[in-house]
Amino acid sequence: MEVSLWLTGESAWFAVPGRAETFELAHAAPLRDLLAAVLAAGRVTVCTQCAARRDLTQDDLIDGVRIAGAPTFVEETLQDGAQALVY
Repeated sequence: MEVSLWLTGESAWFAVPGRAETFELAHAAPLRDLLAAVLAAGRVTVCTQCAARRDLTQDDLIDGVRIAGAPTFVEETLQDGAQALVY
């Protein structure tokens, strides 16, 4: 199963190198490991507007993370067999 993870709002910062390493949550896997797993098996996207509001450009992001907007999100969720989980 291909996974597509969208980072929106303040989570957009986690696409910046070094930021995931600063996040800690008790009893949870390190965010850097989870992000690496998704990048290895799927796609990570930062919302266009979320990136713009934080002055983030493609050059600011971890290799493999892209910036895309609502049309891309809709295209992904409307593919045959796609299952969307929005949390």
